Amino acid sequence: MARQLDEQIAARFPVGQRLRVLDVGMGRGTQALRLARLGHQVTGVEQDATMIAAARAALAREPEGIRERVRLVQSDGRDTGVHFLPGSFDVVLCHGVLMYVEEPDALVAGLARVLAPGGLLSLLVRNGDALAMRPGLSGDWAGALAGFGTAACVPHSRTDADGETPVRVGPDVRAERLATLTATLDGIGAPLHAWYGVRVFTDTSPDDAPLPACLETLLAAEERAGRTDPYRRVAALLHLCGVRG
Repeated sequence: MARQLDEQIAARFPVGQRLRVLDVGMGRGTQALRLARLGHQVTGVEQDATMIAAARAALAREPEGIRERVRLVQSDGRDTGVHFLPGSFDVVLCHGVLMYVEEPDALVAGLARVLAPGGLLSLLVRNGDALAMRPGLSGDWAGALAGFGTAACVPHSRTDADGETPVRVGPDVRAERLATLTATLDGIGAPLHAWYGVRVFTDTSPDDAPLPACLETLLAAEERAGRTDPYRRVAALLHLCGVRG
């Protein structure tokens, strides 16, 4: 996930440019701190009090130069127009958030408004085109059949801001279809530039499973599958990158 984001940033902006980044739903701040360490100015938005407290604690352990580059705001991300002027950010991240929003279009449109022309909008969503995969691979045949239906909500666990660390929460979340979200991005003036699959092979792994000895090989396989058809189309999550016109 981080490699995919770095790839898109490198494709959009000159090497060494210090970017203004908005991370909506930052969780514990993993991605926000990583980008701040790279020299970018990061604003993290998080609604959950426990998560934002963890982010503040992690930030407090960083050197002063990094702390000065990070601002934390407690909010659910739907009031970006109140906190930020149009065109305030070069990169806007919204990872693992839309799955908890009943009507996500307004949130996505608000994120696009605070994005500068030529800026990058990065979304991580549950893949609505592959809902039968996880239950099917787990031997839950009734769940697999249900996955072929049209229900907008499916059982899942929250994905933290790094896109890789699951945190178990309530039973139902939204799933988005690639074609629908592509049309949404077109409609808000940030058309799809690139997309990836995330967790193609590892979605059925237990949350508490120990890291395998061949971790680097596993990550390389996931990365390759996440950018290759037809594998990326059956990933548990989709990472979409739109560019503001």
